[in-house]
Amino acid sequence: MIFTLYLPLYVVGALLVSVILNVLQQRLFRKAGDPPLVFHWFPFIGNAVSYGMDPYSFFLECRKKHGDVFTFVLFGRKVTACLGVQGNDFILNSRHQDANAEEIYGPLTTPVFGSDVVYDCPNWKLMEQKKFVKFGLTQQALESYVQKIEAEVIDYIDSAPALTGRAGVTDISTTMAEITIFTAARALQGDEVRSKLTSDFAALYHDLDLGFTPANFLFPWAPLPNNRRRDVAHAKMRAVYMDIINKRREGGLDLEEGSDMIWNLMRCKYKNGQPVPDKEVAHMMITLLMAGQHTSSSASTWIMLHLASRPDITEELYQEQVAQLSIDGVLPPLQYQDMDKLPLLQNVVKETLRVHSSIHSIMRKVKNPMKVPGTPYTIAPGKVLLASPIVTALSDDYFPNGKNWDPHRWDDEKHKEEETSDELIDYGYGSVSKGTKSPYLPFGAGRHRCIGEKFAYVNLGAIIATMVRNFRVNTMDGRPGVPATDYTSLFSRPAQPSFIRWERRTSLKQAGT
Repeated sequence: MIFTLYLPLYVVGALLVSVILNVLQQRLFRKAGDPPLVFHWFPFIGNAVSYGMDPYSFFLECRKKHGDVFTFVLFGRKVTACLGVQGNDFILNSRHQDANAEEIYGPLTTPVFGSDVVYDCPNWKLMEQKKFVKFGLTQQALESYVQKIEAEVIDYIDSAPALTGRAGVTDISTTMAEITIFTAARALQGDEVRSKLTSDFAALYHDLDLGFTPANFLFPWAPLPNNRRRDVAHAKMRAVYMDIINKRREGGLDLEEGSDMIWNLMRCKYKNGQPVPDKEVAHMMITLLMAGQHTSSSASTWIMLHLASRPDITEELYQEQVAQLSIDGVLPPLQYQDMDKLPLLQNVVKETLRVHSSIHSIMRKVKNPMKVPGTPYTIAPGKVLLASPIVTALSDDYFPNGKNWDPHRWDDEKHKEEETSDELIDYGYGSVSKGTKSPYLPFGAGRHRCIGEKFAYVNLGAIIATMVRNFRVNTMDGRPGVPATDYTSLFSRPAQPSFIRWERRTSLKQAGT
């Protein structure tokens, strides 16, 4: 009875003691050679709340106090952030034996993507898997995607209930998420997979996507409702791909006759001569679908929100197409080569990716002692390194008024040079930019740079060009402004729901209408 009565006091006392000891440890026991530690009151939790609520503001505040290199505590992990162009280079281009990604992201991604792919396999195997998937990212493939993407967008806007009539309101986050899953499936996965992308399949995708939550960095196998739905969705989605693969093998068609991504993966072999197992083919297809949709969904939503906020830019985009592409008052179907004729469209995509990067933090697990260049600091094995390309992307040092969305800043040749001038390196899946000089890294850098970068530009360009041809858009109250960024998801996105007003265009005919 007495113990029960005083239990709350014991708990409060224990908490108070732990806080005091934690503060004393920070103040009195900093090791020589360690980066400065960001102050935090509570052990284990550390700086998780302030970091999780607004990572960008957290980084800037820490930078003011400690400089570009500092350590903070994230649920018991010591994470050392290295900001700036030099920090990006140090972490993203580090040697794999010194710092790896799989120990950070493997527990999170494996239940979603499946076993033996991406971060659930040796790095050499991941590099080969990237090489296999580049079958769908060749120049010839990209050129064939534009009309497919346009057709998917047109089919959607002609049938979606939220876009029925001459004008209305839509949650643009939902609209663009649905459009981008259809375009990614049609372009990257082929007609057979696209034909199976019914509302039921889309629901599976949504449930699988629930696996990408910050909590799953710590507890990926926890029996939470979202995780149970994730696991069921993964099993069902894998079964869809396995059914396609099994029917193709049973059909006896020569592997060399097939032309889509599944056929390609079915005939691939690792460098040791082992054919890619069917299970891994299915898991790579799941990975490809999700990777092809995530960035495009977030970026296309941000673009449409900014266009609603800036009707003048929307009209510029439309008039650019009229001036460059129309024939006798008719806009013909989009072609790949049309993208080069639409510089403002390209600039809108670039600017949106600069201002609204979907990934604010890129982490690596330290395996060997790593000396931070230009500092007295050495990062010990077992700790985590963090790069944040958004810090340089939004910096006024590189982009005047960096937080402002201004597509016309890319008219300046200086920014084009910063984007393109960089050293190339081959990690085993083709040459990629190291990202050592550019403050603009929307697709990362180094061995884990996104291989779908060119597809993302093609996909976003074709989607936005088609939307601009068909709609005028505006904010709900007619005033400029876009929603705040929601950082609670693993991938940064606009706060939801994000409603805009739309009105169909009638002034210029399109071929086929």
